[in-house]
Amino acid sequence: MDIGIVSMRYAKALMEYAKSTNTEETLYREFRMLARNINKYPDLRAALANPILTIREKFTLICTAAVGDTPAGREFTRFITLVLKNRRENFLQYICLSFLDLYRKDKHIGVGKLITAVPVSREVWERIRDSAATLLHAGMELQTEVDPSIEGGFIFDINDFRLDASIATQLKKVKQQFIDKNRRIV
Repeated sequence: MDIGIVSMRYAKALMEYAKSTNTEETLYREFRMLARNINKYPDLRAALANPILTIREKFTLICTAAVGDTPAGREFTRFITLVLKNRRENFLQYICLSFLDLYRKDKHIGVGKLITAVPVSREVWERIRDSAATLLHAGMELQTEVDPSIEGGFIFDINDFRLDASIATQLKKVKQQFIDKNRRIV
């Protein structure tokens, strides 16, 4: 069966259940942390795909990745139990991403990522987030990343749109212009 179909069915069912029990926000926080940890630690994905681990061990691993030492919510544990019982743990990352996407669409939340050469202050971060939220007429989640290879400026990704104002990109463009101009001369 297609990964997208399976994950979307589970995510839609979870979203409907969360709406009926009024626990969308709690589940969103838990699944956001779980998705972040699955993405950050490839060994977690390998452990979930490992057939030697028992369902109980996988359940403990997932709950720890989602909420740490605090107890997981009732709805979260019931859903993870369902996923593990149906042996869909290989789809868990995609289920998380699908649920997060459905929640963001339902609550009108935009996702942005700001990449800079040096860390930005909290004041600048808030100003960028508020400006983007005003332009989108939606709430904003803004992640920041420091990448010294861009040499200066910034790269701003928002809802599949990229604004690249980095020094490295500008230098590449100038270099390409010189190369193109020299080809015409010869």
